[in-house]
Amino acid sequence: MPRVLLIEDDPSVREGVELGLRRRGHEVRTAATGEAGLDALGEFRPDLLLLDLMLPGMNGVQVCRRVRESSQLPIIMLTARGDDFDVVIGLEAGADDYIVKPARTEVIEARIRAVLRRIEEPSGGRSAVEFHGELAIDRAGLTVAKSGERIGLAPSELKLLLHLTAAPEQVFSRQQLLEHVWEHSYHGDARLVDACVRRLRNKIEDTPGEPRYIQTLRGFGYRFGPL
Repeated sequence: MPRVLLIEDDPSVREGVELGLRRRGHEVRTAATGEAGLDALGEFRPDLLLLDLMLPGMNGVQVCRRVRESSQLPIIMLTARGDDFDVVIGLEAGADDYIVKPARTEVIEARIRAVLRRIEEPSGGRSAVEFHGELAIDRAGLTVAKSGERIGLAPSELKLLLHLTAAPEQVFSRQQLLEHVWEHSYHGDARLVDACVRRLRNKIEDTPGEPRYIQTLRGFGYRFGPL
């Protein structure tokens, strides 16, 4: 079972989530502050980080940015304010998904499994390495390079790119992408898609404001097609 690091300052939430995940077989390490959580990362080596957005001292967004400086560890944010602007900031900082508290353990478990499946994308029978302009995508090895240099992608970024490049020139609505990449079958949050597209463009485009690879079709969605 995946090893989970939970950074949450509310004792009742922390203990409840920890107990629920342990009952499902997860090994769980907890921390009450962002600083303590960062210290635990290297020692515990989790498979996934559950990160409270509103932490004392170093907040969740700052922790997320610090993690993304050196790691593509899957990150799910926990927030009590699902409609807040802070959620967008967290997604822009590199979080793969978010859950609004309070949440049942089975919901958290489902999101954990969905995020981790994004780093297990099969090649689907396609050629292992595909070339799209300056991008080289190894579907079997789950790696992406631009002009020969490896690009580090978070799980949601990688899954999104693999999905878009599996059908170049096809237009995907935000809802379609939510269902396939995030496995949100209904009432999905389009902010997840838009934030992930922006992060991906920052990594693969020469000029993110004038994208060459990921095109926006206003009112319809996104498509992949090198110009």
